[in-house]
Amino acid sequence: MEQSATASLKEHLLATDEEYRELARQHQEFETRLSELTSLAYPTEEEMLEESLLKKKKLLLNDKMEAIVHRYKRQAIGK
Repeated sequence: MEQSATASLKEHLLATDEEYRELARQHQEFETRLSELTSLAYPTEEEMLEESLLKKKKLLLNDKMEAIVHRYKRQAIGK
């Protein structure tokens, strides 16, 4: 599936799939907080740890979102 079709599918999922929408919301929350943390000139150890954990959580959310996209693609092929 080409890139624009995948982008269209993601937009469709945001509009129709509650699980995907919730994952995307959390992903954006983590991204916002990561931006705050990376802009700190002198982060504390706790802030550095939080940044590391958020990056890992964000990757996990990406994986879950991609799994949903792949599931929808397989369903479309199966039809």
